[in-house]
Amino acid sequence: MQNTAQNREEDELTALRRELLAAVESASDAAAVEDLRVTALGKKGRITDLMKTLGALPPDVRKARGAALNVLKDEVAAALEAKKKTLAVAALESRIASERIDVTLAPRPMPEGRIHPISQTVDEIVNIFGAMGFSVARGPDIESDHMNFTMLNIPPDHPARDMQSTFYLPQTGEHPTILRTQTSPVQIRTMMKRKPPIRIIAPGRTYRCDYDMTHTPMFHQVEGLVIDEATHMGHLKGCLMDFLRAFFGIKDLPVRFRPSYFPFTEPSAEVDIGCSRKGGELKLGAGGDWLEILGCGMVHPNVLRNCGLDPEVYQGFAFGMGIERIAMLKYGIPDLRTFFEADLRWLKHYGFAALDIPNVALRG
Repeated sequence: MQNTAQNREEDELTALRRELLAAVESASDAAAVEDLRVTALGKKGRITDLMKTLGALPPDVRKARGAALNVLKDEVAAALEAKKKTLAVAALESRIASERIDVTLAPRPMPEGRIHPISQTVDEIVNIFGAMGFSVARGPDIESDHMNFTMLNIPPDHPARDMQSTFYLPQTGEHPTILRTQTSPVQIRTMMKRKPPIRIIAPGRTYRCDYDMTHTPMFHQVEGLVIDEATHMGHLKGCLMDFLRAFFGIKDLPVRFRPSYFPFTEPSAEVDIGCSRKGGELKLGAGGDWLEILGCGMVHPNVLRNCGLDPEVYQGFAFGMGIERIAMLKYGIPDLRTFFEADLRWLKHYGFAALDIPNVALRG
C-alpha cells in the first residue's frame, strides 16, 4: 500500500512538473511569467502548498518527498528565469527593429551657426594691425598686482587699486593676486622677455567690478605697443588714424588727439572720432560732434626702466581700447550686457556667418 501511495505521488509530481514547464514555455510576456511564478512558488503556490504537507508524513517518506519537491521547485524556478531572459532579449530586439533610424532619409535642416561679434571684431583688429606689422601677444588672466599696477608706474596708493573696482584673489606669492584690469601686463611681460624692436597688440579678457549698460564685470580690451629707438608721437597718430578709418570703413573719418593723463604714458592723449548726433541718432563721420574712442601715449620712462630698458636709448608708444565699445559703435549694438547673455536670438541678429571676411581683406 505504501509503495502504491508513493508511486501515485510521484506521478502527481511528474504531471505537475510537465504542466508547469509547459505553462512557462507558452508564456507570452513578462507579466505571464510573473503570474506563473506566483502560482507555482508564491506563498500560496502549488509547490509551496505541497511543501507544507511534508510535516504530516512519516520520516522516511518525508525525506524522499521533500527531495523531490526541492528538485521540482528548482527546475521550475530555473525555467521561469530562463523564460524571463528570453522574453527580455526578444523585447529588446523588437524595440531595436521598430526604432531603427532610416539613414537614407535626407538630413533635417539645422540652424546655421553664427560667429559672436566679439570674435569677429577681434579678427578685424588683428587683420588691420597685422597689415601694419603687429603680432599678437597673450598673457594670463590672473595676475599679481605688481605686474598689473606697480610695473605700469601705478603706486600702491593709486585709485586704480581700489578694492571696489578690482577683483582680488587669495594671495599665493609675494604680491596680492588679482584678475587683470587691463591687458597692459602683456606689454610688461613682452618687454621683459624680448629686446626691441617690439610691435605687438594684446587682445584679451579683462575684469572690473562694474555692471550697467556700458560696463560688465568681464569685458575685452586690445592694447598695442611699439618700442624701438626712433618711434615718436607722429607714428602713433598715423597708426591710430589708419586703424580707425580702416575699422569703421570711413576713409575721411575725422580723428583728433586731446591731451590727457595716464600713469604709464607721457605725454598721453585721448582719441576722439568725428560724429553727428542730430535727431538723437549717432552717426560716425563728419558732423561737428566728437566721440571718445581710446587712450594712448608715449611709454613712460619709468615703465621702460621697470622692464630693464634704457629710456635714453629706447622709446615708443602704447594704446588701448575696449573691444565691445568699438563693436557696439560699428554694428549698432545698444547694450553691452547683451554680449554675455547667451541669447541665441541676439546672436542670430548680430552674429556673423563663418565665411564673413574682415575689412582689410575686402579692401584687397
